Amino acid sequence: MPRPPATDDATPVVELTYAAASEELDAIISEFESGVVDVDRLVTRLERATEIVDELDRRLRGTRMRVDELVPRLESAVQDDGDLDMSGDPGPTDPGSDESLF
Repeated sequence: MPRPPATDDATPVVELTYAAASEELDAIISEFESGVVDVDRLVTRLERATEIVDELDRRLRGTRMRVDELVPRLESAVQDDGDLDMSGDPGPTDPGSDESLF
């Protein structure tokens, strides 16, 4: 049996959290997979699913762009400070130890 939608279809997708939108999309997909989608609602549910996918994609692209902007700033700050190593090597567990964290 399909899960009930996490949100009301009347809630604009842009107002949903990422998790709520993803959960609603999962519920719609479950409806489609179960084959119990009412023919009268089929197009409406498909439109809602498409709207959710577009919004989640927009948010992911925006997040990726922001990460791409912030990482170089962090790397620059780390290089200027000299305290952090962005090479992926976690370094010693404490300043006086030769042991790494892993």
